[in-house]
Amino acid sequence: MSGTVVVDRHRGVLQLTLARPHKRNALTGAMYETLTDALSSVDRDETVGAILINGSGGAFSAGHDVADFIESAERFASNPAFRFIKALAACETPIVAAVEGAAVGVGTTMCLHCDLVYAAPTAEFRMPFVDLGLVPEAASSLLVPQRFGLGKASEWLLLAESFGAEEAHAQGLVNRIVMADELIAFARRQTERLAAKPRAALRATRRLMRLDTARLAAHMDAEAEAFVQALRSPEAQAAIADFKNRRRSK
Repeated sequence: MSGTVVVDRHRGVLQLTLARPHKRNALTGAMYETLTDALSSVDRDETVGAILINGSGGAFSAGHDVADFIESAERFASNPAFRFIKALAACETPIVAAVEGAAVGVGTTMCLHCDLVYAAPTAEFRMPFVDLGLVPEAASSLLVPQRFGLGKASEWLLLAESFGAEEAHAQGLVNRIVMADELIAFARRQTERLAAKPRAALRATRRLMRLDTARLAAHMDAEAEAFVQALRSPEAQAAIADFKNRRRSK
């Protein structure tokens, strides 16, 4: 275990388990660093053919740990969260996500960069950036309209409406709904299937299927700059303060 991410390599699979269940696996800077290091080196690891990302304790991820994230957000070029999402988008190794419970903010947007997403019936997706006075990240302002249409993007990004596993499956974000007690094992088997395939052909096919990584990276940079500007606004400061107060009162 490194920080609060469990890193495991077995049978050609790099499994990254978010292991901060008391915070619904909200991601800290240290967790982002561990994830980024793993993703940045995996393409050169001949023992790994696919990646599985999952949460622990009945949740996938509640998104950024707000207090931890705000401290370094203005240094967006070196911010661990921004570095993670760029590493995720640049990774050439196939990625599978197993989503149970909360998938908030980056917990949803990282799924846009996964090749296969499996979800338990309890999965609940939400991208509440606008409600916090902020803007989307991980190129979600590009990928969500492109994949799901402007109407659905307006519901998910402008209204910040939450949506469950059934809608995520109907829209194509989720490949299959799997019962919670079978989810990790099923996702692991699917990841092992990917890992067992001819790697050069698998990665080449994946590259042909996806957007140019340079375009994604440029869009992420534009989002990050807009994010930092939004973060300085009075409405964002008020929304974040209210969010923190509500967390403390629970």
